[in-house]
Amino acid sequence: MNQASSNSNNNGAPSGGSGNAAGGAGSSPTFSPLYQQIKALITQSLQSGEWKPGELIPSEVELAGRFKVSQGTVRKAIDELAAENLVMRRQGKGTFVSTHHEARAHFRFLRLVPDEGVPHHPDNKLIEVKRMRAPAEVARLLDLKSGDAVVYIKRVMSFEGEPTILEEIWLPGLLFKGLTAERLIEYRGPMYGLFESEFGTRMIRATEKIRAIAADSTAAEFLHVKEGSPLLCAERVSFTYGDKAVELRRGLYLTAHHHYQNELS
Repeated sequence: MNQASSNSNNNGAPSGGSGNAAGGAGSSPTFSPLYQQIKALITQSLQSGEWKPGELIPSEVELAGRFKVSQGTVRKAIDELAAENLVMRRQGKGTFVSTHHEARAHFRFLRLVPDEGVPHHPDNKLIEVKRMRAPAEVARLLDLKSGDAVVYIKRVMSFEGEPTILEEIWLPGLLFKGLTAERLIEYRGPMYGLFESEFGTRMIRATEKIRAIAADSTAAEFLHVKEGSPLLCAERVSFTYGDKAVELRRGLYLTAHHHYQNELS
């Protein structure tokens, strides 16, 4: 890992005490607490792949020695990374890089839950997978040039045999070269797990817009409802490290027996 940064000295350790000025010429200085500097350095290692998803990262003592800071400073940095789901603490085992293959990660981005019973995985039916030129709005949301290649996925997700979600997904073509319908069908794990393990792209956060809409003829056909039926429309942009947008997902949800659930803290 290259530890040199605007907040580090030549030995790779963060410079300054509890706060440090950073900023280039012509910019106003900003002050970053020491634990935030350590958090940034650990995140750099996660982004570079020094520690892979699912792997154990060095202990707090080892990281404190590496960065020449106190163990408490490292602990505070890891606390924030854990709160952001970038790492996961396991009692008596250490801290691991979070992965989309963890059971708890499966429902982090799927917020539709049944009115009764426990959340469970839907059955997926692929309708279409193709490479295409990005429409202007898709390109804007994914920070691409209009006309850049994207992978387009359309699928229906069913719970207990009932079509419940009609979903469209757009992915940057350069990042997801080689993603085909055949690969999606044969892969048995979560889609984000495939993106992580085979395309080196991990979704770490997302922004979402939700609105109520009426089903058009296409949605009505796939979800087995009458045209004009009420649906919940969720448009999500997912980001990887460095706040890079790597997925646009538009889902139409039938909420006759399900509801959208979010936890606020």
